Formats: sequence, C-alpha cells, structure tokens
Amino acid sequence: MLLRYNKEMGRSYCPDGRSYILKKPRIEELTPFRGLAFLAIVMQHSLAEYIYRADIVPADSIMLMFIYHLTRFGTPTFVFLSAVLLFYNNEQKLHYPSFIRKRFGDIYVPFLLWTIVYWLSIRLTMVTNWMDIETWKGLAREWFTPQAGYHLWFVIMVFQFYLLFPLFRTLVLKIKSRLQGMEHKRQNAVILTILLVSGAAYTYLLYLSYYRMGQWGAENAVWQTILGYRSYSFVMYIFYFILGAVCAFMLDRFRMVMVKFLPWNAILSVLLFIYLAYDVLRGSGETMNLNISTYLKPTTFLLILSQMFLLYGVFRMISVKSKFHQLFTWIGRYSFGGYLVHALIIYGIAFFTRPLQLSGYHLGFTLLTFVLTAVLSLLVSFGLSRLPGSRYTVGLARKRADSSHADRVKQRNNIPANSKSLTE
Repeated sequence: MLLRYNKEMGRSYCPDGRSYILKKPRIEELTPFRGLAFLAIVMQHSLAEYIYRADIVPADSIMLMFIYHLTRFGTPTFVFLSAVLLFYNNEQKLHYPSFIRKRFGDIYVPFLLWTIVYWLSIRLTMVTNWMDIETWKGLAREWFTPQAGYHLWFVIMVFQFYLLFPLFRTLVLKIKSRLQGMEHKRQNAVILTILLVSGAAYTYLLYLSYYRMGQWGAENAVWQTILGYRSYSFVMYIFYFILGAVCAFMLDRFRMVMVKFLPWNAILSVLLFIYLAYDVLRGSGETMNLNISTYLKPTTFLLILSQMFLLYGVFRMISVKSKFHQLFTWIGRYSFGGYLVHALIIYGIAFFTRPLQLSGYHLGFTLLTFVLTAVLSLLVSFGLSRLPGSRYTVGLARKRADSSHADRVKQRNNIPANSKSLTE
C-alpha cells in the first residue's frame, strides 16, 4: 500500500503532554542487499585480474564473462540503496550543515585516507623521487581522479549526491505534496509516468554516452578530458537515485510490486543475460572485451534494473530470522570498509599469482581470489571498526556499550509501549 501522509510530520504526544518523534522502522532488506552488492563488486574485480591474461583458455574466458554479467548489479545497487536511506531517513527534517558534516566524516575522510594508502602501495614498489614536486602532485590528482585505487571513483561520484541532496529532497517533497489527496490509481499513473519519462531520458543519455560522446571530443582536448571522466559524474547514475526516492516514499507499494513481478523479472534477467553475453562474444576477438557491457550502455542498464528488482523481491521473501539473512546483514554492515580495502587485497594476491602459469586454472583462481578477498576485506573492516577513529577509516563509529542500558531505560520512560510506526 502507498505510505499514508501524516500532517503532524511524525510527531505524537504522551498523556502528560510531552511530544516525541517516532523513529521510522528499519528497512530490513536493505543491509543484506548491500552485502550482496558488495560481493558482486568483489567478484567483478577479482575476475578482471585474470580474464585478460594471455594464457587464459577460451573455456575459462567464457565462464568468467558469464559471471561478469551475473554480477552487473553491484555498483548501481549501491547508488540505489544510498538514495533509499537518504530520502527515508531525512523526510521530516534536514539540517544541511550537520548532514554534510556527518557524510564528510563517514565517507569522504575514509576516501582521502585510503587514497593515500593505495598511492603509497604503488609508489613503494617503484623507484620514487620523494623530493620531486611532481610526485606529490600525483597524490593530489589521486584525490580527484583515483588511479591507484581504481575503485575509489565511486566515492567521488556518490558524494556528489550528498552535496546536492537538499535540491533533490526539495523537488521530491514537492512532487509528494502534489500527490497528496489524489486517488491511488491517479497516484500510480503519475509515478509510473515519472519513472517512464526519466527512464527514457536516462536511456537516451546512456545511448549518447556509449555511441556518440566518444566522437564529440575528437577535436577538442578539454572536452575530450571531460567526457573521458564522465563516469565520475552523478548524472550518469541519476536514474538509480530517482528509483531510490520512489522506493523510500512508497516503500510498501514498492515491496509489493517487487514480489509480485519476481517471476517475470527472473525471466527478463535470463533473456537479457543471454543477449549481453552473446553481444560480448560477438564483439570480442581472442581476448574477451568486457568493456562492451559497460555500465553506461542502454542494454546493460536494462539488465541491471532487472537484476536489482529480482534480488529485491528475493530479499523481501527471505525471513529476517534466517541464517542467510543474518549472514548478508553482517556482510552489509561492514561492506563500506570492505569496499575500501578489497582492491588492496587483490593487489596482494596478484603479486603471487601474476608470475604463475595458470592456463586452464583461471576460473578456479578467480573463485579462490574472490573468496579470500571477500573474507579478508570484511575481517579488516570488522577489525578496524573496533578501533578508535573507526569512523574515519571504515565509516563506522564504535558503539558505546556502556550507554545501551541507559538508552533502553530512557526509551521506556519517554515513549509509550503501545506506540505504532508511522508506516503501519
């Protein structure tokens, strides 16, 4: 059902006249979904270490390409889930200075620190003139266009959404106020129209990016540089953010649709998977060309959407008490720290595997690298989260164990036991 609009903005009153704001219930499926998205990213980066090696046999190359397409949902899912949490938790009130200060400490500071770690990991393995100003200019460039930490571009991109979030929030709240009072059928029609129009515009943007933009900068070096780094721009992932806003403000309806159409999404995912795999096979020569299925391609966008919808429906159907749900919830909790560190672990594994002749064993070594990288990166993230300053290393602040009992007592004293959630 569509979320009911509450004129009192979530504020209720105790019998003695004191007011309190009910905290929204946790969206249980988001954290385990983030955990799965993290594993998908680790798998993609693990197989990228092996699929381009000269001694790989066709069978291994094809199997790795299949796995690659099965895990395309990883990075865009992070954008979608970030949007859901932003809009869901900041609907009632937003104090921008404290909001952006918190995001800067939780996300951007870890990015800065890990950029230095990756830069040093490369510099210490090569001859480096530490007195040369160009060496330190290289570090400065890493903070804007990461190369040593090739995966850190995502932090730069997603932080743009945080910086601009008040604008997005204002626009979405205006649309929501217009929907207030409409019949459910009309609301559905308006929201579906918004998704279709924005989806079509986004698809056209991807079409231009994949098929046209490469030619635009042919005669202009500045324009060529800008287009070369277009994947760093939030605009290229804007539809996943819009979808997250719809999910946040129409949570019950979104959940129902994802479960209802789960079988159809499964069929669509299989068909798109077959098409994209064939497209890569057809366009590749002796070496598999995974760039054919880049994120900024219309057909890949359709596959990602289908996979996201399918997996969201699956997580909605899994009991929160199941071991599977609990495991992926734990993975999701430490996934940001794991994301930051996982490429460094892949570098370490590659130091030993690159000199080896692995002909006929690339698939097996990819799976082994994936398991080792996922486990070690999560353990590092978990370990760092227990240390002082964990907020600035893995984006997780240590919980104060001594305050938990006091908080529970305070909650019992201030909030009626029979209070209900706004979404019930």
